[in-house]
Amino acid sequence: MDSVDAVAPTPVVLMLPGQGSQYSGMAHGLYGTEAVFTRVVDEVLGLLGAEGRRIRDDWLAERPLVEIDDVTRAQPLLFALDVAYGTLLASWGVRPVALVGHSAGEYAAAVLAGIMNLPDAVAALGTRVRALAGAPRGGMVAVGASPALLRPWLTSQVVIGAVNAPAQVMIAGPEPQLSAVTDALDAGALTWMRAKATTGFHSPSVESACASTRSAYERIAYRAPRTVVVSGYTTRPLAEPQLSDPGFWAMQPARTVLFGPALSHLLDADGPVGGGPVLLVEAGPGQGLSMLARRHPAVKRNGSAVVPLSPMRAGAQLDREQLAVAAGKLRDRGHRLGHRAPAAADPALAPSAAATPSTPSTPSTPSTPSTPSTPSTPSKREREDQRWTATAGAA
Repeated sequence: MDSVDAVAPTPVVLMLPGQGSQYSGMAHGLYGTEAVFTRVVDEVLGLLGAEGRRIRDDWLAERPLVEIDDVTRAQPLLFALDVAYGTLLASWGVRPVALVGHSAGEYAAAVLAGIMNLPDAVAALGTRVRALAGAPRGGMVAVGASPALLRPWLTSQVVIGAVNAPAQVMIAGPEPQLSAVTDALDAGALTWMRAKATTGFHSPSVESACASTRSAYERIAYRAPRTVVVSGYTTRPLAEPQLSDPGFWAMQPARTVLFGPALSHLLDADGPVGGGPVLLVEAGPGQGLSMLARRHPAVKRNGSAVVPLSPMRAGAQLDREQLAVAAGKLRDRGHRLGHRAPAAADPALAPSAAATPSTPSTPSTPSTPSTPSTPSTPSKREREDQRWTATAGAA
């Protein structure tokens, strides 16, 4: 009996990141080299038609026409990459016991859990992005303080947008009101930092835009999740009446994200995974949720571990190295991975914040999304890759 057989697999919880986790060059090293990942990204962007092609071109370009932080690029790309990372993990044979998303990550979690199918979700996403593009310019700011401590500085327009930990929140709102609040925070000697957003997500400034998208969500056929999804808006497993409420999904970009409390519930002894040790796998760009999770007291208390699938910064080699490191950690925790998972990597090669990023390069990719390169009969592996793409909600 080998060592993997002797270890019971540690249950996996997927964490799906949202707005603010995007960065130039993200996942370039996987696109065109990881077949399942590439096919899912191409399917999502293909469903967006001509705009999807423009999004792909800007994502892969050294000098994009529209910057990555713009809502018309960040939102669809984060959704596509989150779903692609989650589907890639499923193709290795990993079945999570629960999912939790931050902001837009919850929408990707809904697809991976089978709450909505991919074409319906992408159609509504396109409507959401177009509506948010017309919202007032604004932003989000990370502040090292509790919601209660910040209350004197908040206004009717600048509000708590996200609670990530007891003393780590995001405030959000339109400009120039948001800048006025940060000036006041400076005077109050509070530490803050701008997030990567050009819109005041999770604030009243986007409520009108979100409300206008309700009809798009009314066209979706909602289903019970195949895997538990702990909502970052209710802090509990998604269930009725929210599960099939079009208004719940339409208004998410305007509502406060409660990722910290949701993670606490997930890790609690009375939570959906029973409080035992779990492997928290961040399936999306960057390592923002991994850093939050590592600081959570329950992670150390119950012997859990955190594994990001993506590096912290751009670099094709870093993308592939981090994926191999993650596969190794899954194997160390008892998971027998399929042939699609990368071979074990030298832990000394694990990408880190101190690593020098390689220059983002244009990967060897299909010339257009969802277009096969040749009409030849697909191989057995290609047919399996296509099956994983067709069942992207396989978590």
